[in-house]
Amino acid sequence: MRIGIVCYPTFGGSGVVATELGKALAQKGHQIHFITYSQPVRLDFFNENIYYHEVYIPSYPLFQHAPYELALTSKIVDVATNIELDLLHVHYAIPHASAGILARQILATKGIILPVITTLHGTDITLVGKDPSFEPVVTHSINLSDGVTTVSESLKKDTFAHFEVTQEIEVIPNFIDLSKFKRQKKEHFKKAICPNDEKLLIHTSNFRKVKRIEDVIAVFAEVKKQIPAKLLLVGDGPERPKIEQLCRELEISRCVHFLGKLDAVEEVLSVADIFLMPSETESFGLAALEAMACEVPVISSNAGGLPELNIQGVTGFLSNVGDVKDMVEKTLFILKDENLPIFRANALARAKEFEISKIVPLYEGYYEKVLERIHTESSLQKSI
Repeated sequence: MRIGIVCYPTFGGSGVVATELGKALAQKGHQIHFITYSQPVRLDFFNENIYYHEVYIPSYPLFQHAPYELALTSKIVDVATNIELDLLHVHYAIPHASAGILARQILATKGIILPVITTLHGTDITLVGKDPSFEPVVTHSINLSDGVTTVSESLKKDTFAHFEVTQEIEVIPNFIDLSKFKRQKKEHFKKAICPNDEKLLIHTSNFRKVKRIEDVIAVFAEVKKQIPAKLLLVGDGPERPKIEQLCRELEISRCVHFLGKLDAVEEVLSVADIFLMPSETESFGLAALEAMACEVPVISSNAGGLPELNIQGVTGFLSNVGDVKDMVEKTLFILKDENLPIFRANALARAKEFEISKIVPLYEGYYEKVLERIHTESSLQKSI
């Protein structure tokens, strides 16, 4: 198949999933055309089946904000016309779904059929999409998509709860590449951070308020009172200055390392003992899955799709949002010498259930189902 993929090219979960999916599909022989404003950060290898089409955004004094959605729509039309795409898969509803729907309508006037599949990833539904400024467009785009998927049952329920959706939704979970995300021998790195064999906790995110990084700090501060420990914070974002100040106030700055954005996060995960994810909401918890693949047990909130991934008492523990005391108790339990190896093994076993080779065929099957329905409907219309 010739598949167009529209996504954000950044480190965010939706962009990572879209890029990794495209790479995996290309390796299976599909021709993949990425359409976005810059090359995706995870598009880090050459494959003859992968193409990148940059969306050029013109700058005119008339516009206070560049009309990216219109530029994206035009680029989709251009690629679909010249490449003869079989389908378009857009990741994240805003503004990709509406751009895809408009492009499909333009192409239809040229006699070109372009099915549009929309994958909802989380904040496009639970946060941004609910804003009255966007809700009517998001609802319209979902309902007019030829196929809709979400990354968890929780997100599917949220979509039906927050929007008047009449479209069927298929749940296809996020996935992990176990050839990349695996525990590596990085003892020298661990020794440099934890020279006295301290336990090492880790958190990775985009440092937004919804991630509740202050709870990460609170949990670590209490754990450190009882056992020697260090904390790694991977990522960056608007909450970082406040978190740095909090560490100074709690006098734990020397034990907390801010590593910023990392490409090879699996190398850091390989030396960690516990992954902390106390988020206000998570549609799936891709960062937690990456940790589990590196044999790191997870302490998380029970929000959103996390209970579908992190199995209580098996791969880690789930606590109510903001319940720092419970998270501390569960962290200390896992870190006991007799418990940690068991939780490590369970985390890896769970991650294997989401291995990319098991999930990509689900997308391929869904593509084929949508294409078959569209072609059947088109044939019926022609016969009338």
